[in-house]
Parts: sequence; C-alpha cells; structure tokens
Amino acid sequence: MNRIVHKVSCAIALLRSQYINFPDNPEEIRRTQLEFYRRAKFPRVVGAIDCTHIKLWQSPSGDTAERFRNRKGYYSLNVQAICNANLEVMDVVARYDGSTHDSRIFRESKRRALFEQGVYGDALLVGDSGYACTSYMMTPLHECYTPAEQLYNESQIRTRNPIGRFFGVWKRRFPIMALGLRVKLIRVFPIITATLVLNNIARRAGEEVPRGLEIILPAPWEEILAQDDIPNEYMDIPNPTQRRVKHQNRERQVLLTVILRGK
Repeated sequence: MNRIVHKVSCAIALLRSQYINFPDNPEEIRRTQLEFYRRAKFPRVVGAIDCTHIKLWQSPSGDTAERFRNRKGYYSLNVQAICNANLEVMDVVARYDGSTHDSRIFRESKRRALFEQGVYGDALLVGDSGYACTSYMMTPLHECYTPAEQLYNESQIRTRNPIGRFFGVWKRRFPIMALGLRVKLIRVFPIITATLVLNNIARRAGEEVPRGLEIILPAPWEEILAQDDIPNEYMDIPNPTQRRVKHQNRERQVLLTVILRGK
C-alpha cells in the first residue's frame, strides 16, 4: 500500500509546474495585486507568506536527526508557502528541518533572489514579524504611535490573513498534513507537493472544504492546527524603535500614505 501511495503521490507531484505558479508577467501580477487590494486596500501585494510545520512520526535517521525536532519538541518539516487571495499556493519550499527559522528559509529561497533582482517590479509580499522588513517584504510594526501606523498594521494583518486560512483549508482537506506523516523522510516531499497540487485544483473548481469527516481526532481541529503554528520573531532587529527608522521602512511610509488615501 505504501508503494502505491508513493507512486501516485509522485505522479501528482509532477504536475506541480501546471498548478503551482507564481505570477511572472505584468498582467498576472496586476490581477493578483487587485485581488489582495480588495481585501484591505493594501497596495501592490502579490502574495502572503508564512511557514507551517508538518509532523513526522518517524525519527529521521542519521547524525542530523535532532535538527528536525522543532521548538515544540516533535520532529517536523518547516514548510514555507506563498499564497494568493483565493487561498491557492503559488510557491512552496518543503525541504527544511523543523528547527530552521522561517526567515532563513526565505533568505535562501529562489523566490527571494528573484525579488532581489527586481523581477517582480514594485510588487510586495506580506509576512509576519518572523521576517525582515525590506523593500519587497512588508511586516507589521512592533509598536504603533499614530493612527496611520495603526491603520497600516490593521490593513497588513487583514491582507496577510489568507496564508493562515490557506494552511487551515489545506490541512482540513488533507488531515494527514495536520496529524502527521508516518512514512520515510524521502517519501514525505512528494506527498506534500501532491496535496498542494490537489488543493489548488479543488480551489479553482470551487469545491468546499470537506466537513464532518468520519475520522477520530486526538484533539479538536483548532488545537491540532495550533500545534503546527510556531511563531518566530526576526532575530536581527535590536529593538522596535530602531526598526521604525531603518532605511527599509521608508517603503512603509509610502504605503501608509496610499492606504490612508484608499480609506
């Protein structure tokens, strides 16, 4: 049975390039930005980014096994995803062990390199405070001192909300992503990719998330999903007040003006 599941998962995972795509031309980027803008008037956003943990029931073998143990004490992969406003995954990185910080995964990703090269023009990503604020990554302010800054935070949080919802929808549609995988590590990667491909197909077909599944859960869904959410604070920031005046936050000031005009 495991071999059949593996073969089918690999076959579906090969469809990744057809169903998991990041906007790469001006028309697609603009359409994605408009979908995000309609949520909370936050301009230029092309994707919401975050990481989630996929539990591994089998201890990875070898000298590096303990690197897969996350801060909550269980073995996992830390999976980075970028989604659009329709809860479709557009980019995924699923090769890092559970102890890896979210910011490192993004820092070493191909997507960041493309943003650094200016491939996406002035498009932005929105993420939580686990990421560094840059000219293309907008994160929330640690402290708000003016109504404009409060409005920025509210808009930023509402705009990045789809990534949290995406993780919830994905794991409810495929409970194994929330309950954990009991296969060898080498077989985990195609299973993750296959479920993401199927999730995008289901979203585009307008299928509802299955409810009332006849499975026995070890805890309520909310508790299970919360176990996979391990917040990170960006580690290279001395303090919130310094963060507010750094060069990269000039981009925030521009966005504050645009958001105020849109309200």
